[in-house]
Amino acid sequence: MLADIFGPDLLVVLIVLVVVLFGGAAIPKLARNLGSAKREFEKGMKDGSTASGTSAASDETTSS
Repeated sequence: MLADIFGPDLLVVLIVLVVVLFGGAAIPKLARNLGSAKREFEKGMKDGSTASGTSAASDETTSS
């Protein structure tokens, strides 16, 4: 389904458009920022699931 929408010609146009809008020097910075944002998001999701698991376990022990 996505292959029908994003054909090779559209991908080339998108790459050229990104290079024109951001410039060649800004693309590595953009990629680094996206990578660090992804790591922070995953860290927050991991911390959130750990904290919610801990609070659920402590709620069970206090209510017993």
